[in-house]
Amino acid sequence: MSIKAIIFDVDGTLADTEEAHRIAFNQAFAENGLDWRWDVARYDQLLSVTGGKERIRHYVQTHCPALARRADYDAFVRHLHQTKTGHYNALLQGGGVPLRPGIRQLIEAAGAAGIRLAIATTTTPENVATLLGTTLGQDWRSRFASIGCGDIVPDKKPAPDIYHWVLNDLGLAANDCIALEDSSNGLAASLAANIRTWITRNDYTRHQDFTGAAGVFDDLADLDDFYRQAGLENLSAG
Repeated sequence: MSIKAIIFDVDGTLADTEEAHRIAFNQAFAENGLDWRWDVARYDQLLSVTGGKERIRHYVQTHCPALARRADYDAFVRHLHQTKTGHYNALLQGGGVPLRPGIRQLIEAAGAAGIRLAIATTTTPENVATLLGTTLGQDWRSRFASIGCGDIVPDKKPAPDIYHWVLNDLGLAANDCIALEDSSNGLAASLAANIRTWITRNDYTRHQDFTGAAGVFDDLADLDDFYRQAGLENLSAG
């Protein structure tokens, strides 16, 4: 099978961003006078909920449901998430979140071979732009044929909506593409869109169930092994 496109998740896949997200959430809570603090164990649990605003709503419902009855609750959630996004982007701009091993090499090799690249993520466009601008350079958008992110679709992962959107935007069938994900929610989304998917797990996701994945890696440091598994033998790890 000839692969025409590689579709990447972002958080945890292109870069180990989840710890930066956790820190930014806590900074936003403190700035807004909230006594919430998400430690590593709690954030690990909260990652089962996809999307930052959705994660905040879930926490409210399970820990302080009276807050959800505020007349301005929706505005409160939006503001809190916007504050968190500001702190997160400041952390990224500090250069403390590099791409994961093998990612830059894969992007460059696939692009040189004429394989189209795409993004399918639930994180905000601002987060994607800051992460990739600081790691790939300000011309990062030119590397990607389709960028699906944020609230561009009604339902976030594990729903397949963002993958269907990207496939439609690329004008490709699912069997023309492969996906890279790091979580069980992401895997469920890509598999529901009938896309063969490889996992690069991380500290937050290595305990998750990846049944149905075409392969599972700790990272892509050994790109040649990934190329063999994914049918990309024409690429060279260099």
